[in-house]
Amino acid sequence: MDTKLLRLIGAATTAYGLLLTARPQLLARSAGLVDEEGRTAPHTAVSLRPLVWRDAASGLAMLTARDERTLRTATALRVAADFGDAALLGATLPRGIKRSAAVAVSVGWGSLTLAALLRTPRER
Repeated sequence: MDTKLLRLIGAATTAYGLLLTARPQLLARSAGLVDEEGRTAPHTAVSLRPLVWRDAASGLAMLTARDERTLRTATALRVAADFGDAALLGATLPRGIKRSAAVAVSVGWGSLTLAALLRTPRER
């Protein structure tokens, strides 16, 4: 397990989640969940906030885990969330480049996090 990389991923995920909790329209826009004028409907913003708040919370758990067992657990939850997002977004977003991008980003972060979990850092 690459603890330093996992904590860095946790910090990035926390920052991302907090930013998008405050500005869910950024996620809505990138996922194609806006109207013709690029506006995010209030119900869409409300629906996205728990999703990105979950990202902030899981990232913070990775960042602040006190021991390896806790870090592994927090990381497993983060990986499950990313791959779950990929499956759900892939099945529900309108077809097209936005759906493909949303799935690619979710799979990419999940894969990076899983690789850091499985990686054995070299001794110096």
